[in-house]
Amino acid sequence: MRIQIDTDRATLLIEDRESRQELGLYTPEAFAVLSRHWVRVGWALKDSYGFSWMGRPVIQLPQDLVRIQEVISEVRPDVIIETGVARGGSLIFYASLCKAFGRGRVFGIDIEIRPANRRAIEAHELSPLITLVEGSSVDPAVVQRVKSLVQPSERALVILDSCHTKAHVLAELEAYHDLVAPGSYIVATDGIMRDLHDVPGGRPEWQVDHPCAAALEFAANHPEFVLDDPPRPFNERLHASDVTYWPQAWLRRIR
Repeated sequence: MRIQIDTDRATLLIEDRESRQELGLYTPEAFAVLSRHWVRVGWALKDSYGFSWMGRPVIQLPQDLVRIQEVISEVRPDVIIETGVARGGSLIFYASLCKAFGRGRVFGIDIEIRPANRRAIEAHELSPLITLVEGSSVDPAVVQRVKSLVQPSERALVILDSCHTKAHVLAELEAYHDLVAPGSYIVATDGIMRDLHDVPGGRPEWQVDHPCAAALEFAANHPEFVLDDPPRPFNERLHASDVTYWPQAWLRRIR
């Protein structure tokens, strides 16, 4: 594919072997094309590795952090469960929201929590709101431990951000979905992998082996959940394209 931007004519030309299309540069259609490739190039250049939250690296797109904040503000969960700890920035982010709302606590699950990251998280001022659980997120003993820490009356929101293969994400969905109350979400993050199979650092198998495939299969087998982007509390955009690493990620429990 060849993309040509002409700022003098305010056009975007898209060509491949079979087609040729010219779009107005300042249109929703052009934004969809350009934002898709911006995300692809940004991922290859580790753009999301340039942000922190309250002193800890948070390896997410800012757009995705704002969106999950909107959801947490609406749902007001008692418990936020995240699989995949990395350097702890997202746990700190969720804990800061819990503190701001005066409600909630956070669980972080990872097969390996590196000592330096554990020390930094446990030394953080928000550590009283965070519980770390080391072990595979799909190990039955780990799943049972997490569930034992959640009271039946508590409202949970679950964010899956560990191993991103279809099989692993599907196993996580099956393991944790029953903690999600109607109106809350389980989020299968990083489905952008499906669009990165041919960029530097990507893998060919990502074209079919990615979290979106797991979310689609899970939704088909669980009618109590719908795969549905959360409503936006404020939206005066002139386009409908999301700049996100989390396409087809949001599984909302409806009953």
